[in-house]
This record gives sequence, C-alpha cells and structure tokens, in this order.
Amino acid sequence: MDDKPKSKDEIFKILDKYQQKDLFYSDGRILGSMCTESDAISKLAFNKFISSNLGDPGLFKGTKLIEDYTIKNIGSLLSIDNPYGHIVTGGTEANLMAMRAARNYARDYKNIDHAEVIVPKSSHFSFKKAEDIFNIKLINADMDNFKIDVNSLESKITENTIAIVAIAGTTELGLVDPIEEIADIAQKHDIFLHIDAAFGGFILPFLKESGYNFPHFDFSLEGVSSMTIDPHKMGLSTIPSGCILFRDKKYLEVMEVASPYLTKKSQSTIVGTRSGASAAATYAVMEYMGKEGYTKLALEAMEKTKVLKEGLLKIGYELVVEPELNIIAFNHPNIDTNSLAELLEEKNWSVSVSSYPKAIRIILMNHVTLDNINDFLNDLKIIANSV
Repeated sequence: MDDKPKSKDEIFKILDKYQQKDLFYSDGRILGSMCTESDAISKLAFNKFISSNLGDPGLFKGTKLIEDYTIKNIGSLLSIDNPYGHIVTGGTEANLMAMRAARNYARDYKNIDHAEVIVPKSSHFSFKKAEDIFNIKLINADMDNFKIDVNSLESKITENTIAIVAIAGTTELGLVDPIEEIADIAQKHDIFLHIDAAFGGFILPFLKESGYNFPHFDFSLEGVSSMTIDPHKMGLSTIPSGCILFRDKKYLEVMEVASPYLTKKSQSTIVGTRSGASAAATYAVMEYMGKEGYTKLALEAMEKTKVLKEGLLKIGYELVVEPELNIIAFNHPNIDTNSLAELLEEKNWSVSVSSYPKAIRIILMNHVTLDNINDFLNDLKIIANSV
C-alpha cells in the first residue's frame, strides 16, 4: 500500500489492465465452465444489496424476507412447498452444510460417532472437503455406466452410514443418477439422502415439464432429505449464488451454534457474515425469467447440445455417453485426450478434461452460441485431419 491514496481513475486503469488477462464469457471461447454471464438484472440487484449482512438478519429484515421468499421460490421448482435453507456461495458450501447436518443429526439422535457417507465416483470434489473437515469417511458406491449401481447400493450400507449422496446432473457428464430407486433404499433404511443438483436443478424441472423423460429427482420423493442447487449456473444469477434446501427444520437446528452478540442468537450456516446480495440477485433474475424464460433457456441449451453432438460424430469423434443434459464428453480415437486439449488451447478454446472418464468436456451454457459451436467444430475437423 502506498502512503498516498490513488485517484479513482488511476485505480480503475490498473484494474482494467488486470481484467484484460481474464477470459470473458461473451467471447464464446469458454467451453468448460458450468458458470456463465450473469443476467444484467441480477447484477443490478446484487450491487443494490451488496452491503447487507444476512449473518445479522435483525438489522436487515427486508433482505432476510427476500432470502426466505427466494428459498420458497426455488423449492417450488423442486416439489417442496415449505423448504428450509439458505442462499449460500455455491455448491461446495451447500454440500458441506448437507454433510454437516447429516453428521450432526446421526451423532445426536442415532449415536453414530464414526460416520460414513456413500458417494458415487461421479460426485463433486466438495465431498472430499467434507470428509476432511467433518471427519467422515466416504464409501464409494459401485457404478454402472457412470451412474450409481442401485443393485449394489444396499451392500454398502453399514451401522455407521449416515448419508447417501446422489447426483442430478453430474459435474463431468451431466448424468442423473437413478434417484427414485435410491430414495426408496434411503427411506427403507432411515438414512439421510442428499441430492447434489447444483447443475441440474435449474434445467431438469423445465425439461421435464417440456416432455423430456427424466426420473423424479427431488423432494417429490419422500426419501430425499436435502438438495443443493446453484442459481449461478443455469439460473443466470451472480457469482456467488448457491442454495441448500432441507425437507425438515431439524436439519438446520442440529447445526445451530450460539451467536449471542447478533440480532439472531443462533446460526446454522457455515459462514457468519454473508452478503444478502446473492439472495437479491437470485430473487431478481428468477422473477425476471419466470418459468417461461427458463424453459426457453433449457430448450435452447439442449438444441445446441444436439448440434454439437451431431457435428462431433460427423467428423469422427466419439462420445463417452449419450448426453442427458447440456454437457458433452468426447474423445478422438487417434488423439490422446490431453494432447487434444492442448491443441484446442492453442486455438484459443478453453475446454476442460474430465477425470472419470478421461475426455474433453464441453458445457453448452448460455454464452455459447451456434456460431461458436460451428467454429469449434471447424477447428476440431482441422485437428482431426492433421493426424
């Protein structure tokens, strides 16, 4: 820090210089991200509430009402009228809260001290963080074509099992686990079931209503205890905007700690101070989009997915699985995956490489246009022809 203050113009000149090193969604070259450009209305709402603190809600009663309304609004997408939860930073924080709730409930009401959680290999890395932070043991579920193998699930359950995790829109492939059958098993054994719908939560409901044949994956299934959903992904809200929903208030209560010097005398969230800006941004964009807007967005994403899929097959690339959502993973039969990623990077495409299985992973987000897809396919064709 310098002794003398800088002018506003000088500060923003420096900030602009650093920002120019970033990639921009608007360029259409970011193909491996589950996030996208926030809708303009969400940015305005975010800035308006940026100094509010939901960690001390008695001082910001209006902002707390916005969060409560937004939680109820998101719940309506996931088949629950009166959910309990919070707007948080994203899927990681939401998944951490779910695992903490499951652990605390099992410890306090079932006397389970050596907690085990059954997770699929396709689960997000946030569950590894939960394992470390909350001293739980992750048990890997058997997999069948990159989804949880329901037939083997009960064999993984022990007296220490506190939770099962299933995914609605896996991070790497966008697949939906057989959640209906998993929920039946969880309910049969009285085990907490968490659904990570961080990605799928803001697209699956609209595709289902449009006739896509997806299984039930949400609170319509009695066995589902909690869900993660990220408004800053397909919901077009600002970063950071995540959400954790619980079926019952008791799961928040088992996480509460005293906060005696605040206007609310207990907290169940992981963080203390938390801006109400994300809740306001999510409220604004959901009201602005409505079901009609989100349905249009979902159908456009699937149409782009179809265009990319057909284009890849036409020029000799191979799909890992048939895409269920707007995520495609592919390889070339004669090019190493990492080498292909490097060749694409040389052509200024930002892709990601999935680990299970190893493949080029593309997410057809809102900022990716049909022109971007055609340009991408042309470059892939050039690469394939050079082998």
